[in-house]
Order: sequence, then C-alpha cells, then structure tokens
Amino acid sequence: MQTPAPQTTPGDSFLDLDSFRSRPLERTPFDHMILPQFLRPEFVPAVSADFPKITKGGSFPAPSLNCGPTFTRLLEELQSPAVTAAFAEKFDMDLTGRPTMVTLRGMSREKDGRIHTDSRSKLITALIYLNSDWDADGGRLRILRSPDDIEDYVAEVPPQTGTLLTFRCTENAYHGHKPFVGQRRSIQLNWLVDDATLKRELSRHGMSAFFKKLSRPFSSQNS
Repeated sequence: MQTPAPQTTPGDSFLDLDSFRSRPLERTPFDHMILPQFLRPEFVPAVSADFPKITKGGSFPAPSLNCGPTFTRLLEELQSPAVTAAFAEKFDMDLTGRPTMVTLRGMSREKDGRIHTDSRSKLITALIYLNSDWDADGGRLRILRSPDDIEDYVAEVPPQTGTLLTFRCTENAYHGHKPFVGQRRSIQLNWLVDDATLKRELSRHGMSAFFKKLSRPFSSQNS
C-alpha cells in the first residue's frame, strides 16, 4: 500500500531555509549555490502530484497554469518576505521593493540548454528541480567558465527533486546543459529590477504560452 503524502498546514515550511542560510556561496566563476533537498523531502510527493500538466517545451508563467493547492502554497512561500530576506542576505543585495516572477518548465527540447546568461533585468535566479533520480547525461545544468565550451564547467547539477541552484545574474554567469528531450520539470524564481520589467516579462511569456497552446503537442520531433 502506498504511503500517503503528509498533510500540511498553513504554518508548515516547504523549504529548508536553515541549510540555505548556513551554506556559503561559491564565488568561482560567479556567485552561485547548489543545495540538495532545499525542498524538504517529506513534502515532495504532495508537491510533485500538484505540479501542473505541461506537455510542451518552453517556459510558462505559473499564474497561467492549473497548479494544485499544495504546489500553489509552495509558490506562495517562495515569494514570501522570509524567502526574499534570506536571498537578500545570502547575496548581500537589497531586494526591497523588487518584484518576483515564477515560471515553470515541464518538458525539454533538443534546442534547450544552449549556453547563455540570464537577462540584465534579472537580479537573482533560483531554480528548483522536480524530477526523480536523473540518469541521463543530458539535462544536467552546468556552471560554466566561458560562453562557448559546455565542457569547461566548475559544477554540474542533476535536476533531481528538491535541488536548488541559485546564482547572481551577471554578465559572466554562463550556464547551460547538454541536450535532453523529454520530461524535465523545474521552477524558476527571479527577482527583477522593477515592476515595468515584470509586466514586460509576463506579457512576453503570456504571448508565448498562448501560441504554444495552439501548436501541436510536444514530441521528440519538436525543434
């Protein structure tokens, strides 16, 4: 008989902020941190069960998707003052008044994972992965030293459930992964420079999501 997921109450914390606070940033080649089990293991079954159904590649704003109640509560905690304060302290950055944006991914395409840096409109990126044991060579995000060599990396992050990767968005914050086609679920939380950026990003993602709904279902042939 399957063990039922634990019942949660409004006072429960999904996140291990104590471990987050105690782990130092890695400074090379840019400020970043990798933290397994940032999402507490006892909440993984309920959160995973409530992850929205995403059958296409690309990034979707969380409000545009049908998220279950436990997953919705996790997203609320991620955007709470307590979490913002913890990240502000970790990165020694004033995040007062900085808006947050959450986007979700459910499927990876052949073209995904190319080396890039996040836009200048983003201050901090936090990625939380929601996949079971990851055996594939592709899909493991790499912290890179340069913009043109996927093998020149200082760390590699299997996208396993509960793992956090967070980094300061700078001009040299290169990252990417080898190609992987199939289910690869993640939450991306960003602190942005201002509300105008938030509106622009949500508009851009919203239009993308609209056209994806009109396209054919995800398959290994999608580009």
